[in-house]
Parts: sequence; structure tokens; C-alpha cells
Amino acid sequence: MLELKSLKKSYHQGAQTIQIFENLNFHVEVGQRVAIMGKSGSGKSTLLSLISGIIKPDDGDISLNSVWYKDLQESELNDFRAKNIGFVFQNFHLVSYLNALENVMLPAKVCKVSQPREKAMKLLESVGLGHRMDHLPAQLSGGEKQRVAIARALIHNPKIILADEPSGNLDDETGNTVMDILFELINENNTTLILVTHSKEVARRCEKTYELIQGYLKSC
Repeated sequence: MLELKSLKKSYHQGAQTIQIFENLNFHVEVGQRVAIMGKSGSGKSTLLSLISGIIKPDDGDISLNSVWYKDLQESELNDFRAKNIGFVFQNFHLVSYLNALENVMLPAKVCKVSQPREKAMKLLESVGLGHRMDHLPAQLSGGEKQRVAIARALIHNPKIILADEPSGNLDDETGNTVMDILFELINENNTTLILVTHSKEVARRCEKTYELIQGYLKSC
């Protein structure tokens, strides 16, 4: 499903080079739920950005569904990402001037999903927001915004969901509710999940947990 092969990634801060990954290898099977833990600054979000193709490694390659990123042109990679990957962010990243229904429909339009409105409405119903479809993000609570983001991430039936601290900005009760919804929906669709989290309780809901330490993923 997903393979990271000999990845290297570094950043430059002035004259200093900061090595994030030097020889990272990682493999995820179809339908697996994988949690990534680690200290702040260990490279967890960088890892998700590499997997998504948003940033490129200095060396090595990534394969999703047997497609190697280095074989794709930039426009092809952007199209591949849009069709195959769904994102759930800690800060929701909803479009402020679009209502909940319109936010969920966005990936469907990019990926030319048939009957996008009907599918978006069904997803919002499934996350308990059938009565909030016309509301703008500013009119929604944090938990409601994240439920909209989950629906948006799933509307185009992606092969994999990348979730970066999806309950990080929520109180415990709301966060648990949101995670219940996320896991229920990905289980229904057998969607692969890579979940970055600081919560051991959330990580225990995944089949595998890794800790990112000094550029390497250690199985927990």
C-alpha cells in the first residue's frame, strides 16, 4: 500500500543543516491503522508532508499503490495526491466563506466525483451534522468543524487518510467523539490511516504504533 524507501530529508537554518531523516524505511499494508508518536519537533508532520508529496525528500522515494512519486511530474503528483489521499488537520483548514456542505464538496469537485452534493449530504448526516449543513465554519464548534473536515477527507473515497493531531485542539470528551466517528467511517470503507498523535489512548485504537526517534520509526 505505502512504502518509504531510504528517505533522506534535511533543512537549512542559516549555515546549519538539520537532518530530519537520514535513511528512513517504512511500510504500511492496505487497510492498516497506524499511529505515529514522538516529541514535538521530531519530524512527525514532516513525515506526513513527505507521504502526501507536498514536500520532496532529498533522496529516496515513496510508493503509494505501486506508484513511485519520482516517476510522476509535478502536475501528475498533484493530481495523484488529490485523488488518493485525504487529510484531517489539527486546525481543521475549512474555507471560511463556504458552508459545511460546500466545504465537504470541495475534493469531490476536484476529483470529479459523481453526485457530489448527495454524497456530501450523506457524509454530513453520518457525522451527525445533517442539521448544520448551511452553517459557516465560524458558526460551528471545534468538534463540529473537525467532523466537517473528516467528511471532507472521505468524500472522494481516498486510498489513505493522513491525520495530523485531529483531536489536538479539542477537549477530551469532544476529541473522543470525533475519533469515534473517524474510526467508524474508515472501518466501513477499509481506508488506510496514518495518524499522528500525542495521545497514547488514541494510539491504542490503531493496529500498530511507532515512535519517531532521531529520524527513525521504532515499533512500540
